[in-house]
Amino acid sequence: MERQSLTLEDVAREAGVSRATVSRVINGVRNVDPAIRDVVREAIERTGYAPNRAARSLVTRRTETIALVISGAGEEGDGEGDEGRPGDGVQNAFAARVFADPFFGRVISGVVGFLRPRSMHPVLMVAESAAARKQVTEFLRQGSADGALVVSTHAEDPLPAQLVAEGLPAVCFARPALPVPISYVDLAHREGGRLAAEHLLARGRRRLATVTGPLDLPAGQERLAGFREALERAGTAYVPIAEGAFTRESGAAAMAELLAAHPDLDGVFVANDLMAQGVCELLRERGGQVPQEVAVVGFDDSSVALTCRPPLTTVRQPVEEMAAAMARLLHDHVRGARTEPTSLIFEPELVVRDST
Repeated sequence: MERQSLTLEDVAREAGVSRATVSRVINGVRNVDPAIRDVVREAIERTGYAPNRAARSLVTRRTETIALVISGAGEEGDGEGDEGRPGDGVQNAFAARVFADPFFGRVISGVVGFLRPRSMHPVLMVAESAAARKQVTEFLRQGSADGALVVSTHAEDPLPAQLVAEGLPAVCFARPALPVPISYVDLAHREGGRLAAEHLLARGRRRLATVTGPLDLPAGQERLAGFREALERAGTAYVPIAEGAFTRESGAAAMAELLAAHPDLDGVFVANDLMAQGVCELLRERGGQVPQEVAVVGFDDSSVALTCRPPLTTVRQPVEEMAAAMARLLHDHVRGARTEPTSLIFEPELVVRDST
């Protein structure tokens, strides 16, 4: 039987249930026994049945499309061209900077992994300016997507608050820097900083420093706090810091700053893997050996950790799992299964490689 001629009755026969039960599973109705729901989904997969999306939307009033928004904090007029349209140059520069970081590819992978089995699809939107953020809210208000998954790159990003004010379903990756009643997934960043400090101490390193992430972001603040607190408990009252911007270049520049003031450093915690790669490159250029002279711990466990020379010891952030959980939260909000703002916090894990 050809896929396009398959009907609900065919799936019902394959699953051994009624047509109405199949319809309830496809339309996300909650009062279906989980075991029966699994049987129906397996039957859908075996038969290759594809619901008529237009007809399904009429029933559910949902598009089965989710906006995945990478958002900055540009002000009104930033990056705008003629007639208020976002300027291609600024937009392209923002997108290039964002997607040079493997973190965002991992977010997309996790989101798609959750949506695809449910016949749902993401629409990628880049909101680098006030005009672009307005486009996002209009897109959602018009019903072109059921809700938004927001990944903010700046502490002052106003988009989460704007979506809440409009009553639009949305979930953030990471706790917003400004208090907003919105659901989010995040990592126990302070615990990650603690893991890095304790590992460096266990390796016998005592002259330690850290390259932080942007300190206006909660993640940057928390990773630094956890690192400092662990060292304080071990008797170290002062830790030199240099702030980076989560880019390879900023990591190298921050490490140069630290070495200029503290040339005898023997260990450094770097708040993401891209910056840690820059740190290792700078040390290598200056003839320093990693880890013999300076041990380096990164953060994220991205693909960069494996390609770095040497491979990075790093604090793993389970980005794919977090992104899938973010999509699941939004799915619950859209279906009405969850109405209150919810936080899901994941635990970090130390992954030991050759840089320590």
